[in-house]
Amino acid sequence: MRRPSRESEPSFGVELLAHADALYNFARYLTRDAALAEDLVQDAFARALDAQAQFSLGTNLKAWLFRILRNAFLDRRRRERKSPVEFRDADDDGGDGKDVWLRGDIELDRLRSLVVSDIESALGRLSDDGRAVVLLDLEGFTETEIAKVMDTAVGTVKSRLARARAVLREALQEYAK
Repeated sequence: MRRPSRESEPSFGVELLAHADALYNFARYLTRDAALAEDLVQDAFARALDAQAQFSLGTNLKAWLFRILRNAFLDRRRRERKSPVEFRDADDDGGDGKDVWLRGDIELDRLRSLVVSDIESALGRLSDDGRAVVLLDLEGFTETEIAKVMDTAVGTVKSRLARARAVLREALQEYAK
């Protein structure tokens, strides 16, 4: 059955693009690599467009996209383990070390970069699943939505989130003072 086209409704592609920044941020923390994150988001969009017919209208498009992105990430990880080609270190972002969003006072920029570094280091201590639940939680997903994205039970999400928060609390305790 064809969906009637309405001029006032945005196209599916436009609706997908509305979530590009959130998907990129999630991919960036999963991969810890800017270029790989961009590739992963592109892969997720391609998969979403291919699977457009499987999307149920009225459901959470953002959660559906995050699940596609996470599955694409897991697929890449599986391929990397099987590939005899050595990939570059995930901590090497290939950039020049200058973050465009850190601007202003030099001392403030130094403090920001220390905090960002500490947070990224703390997130790096988490397992892939632990990092994913924390990032999805920060994106505003409910535990039920996170469970759907991660294809696991809500109880598993709750325990992973609790363990991940404990690790982050321990790693970032100096900022609680």
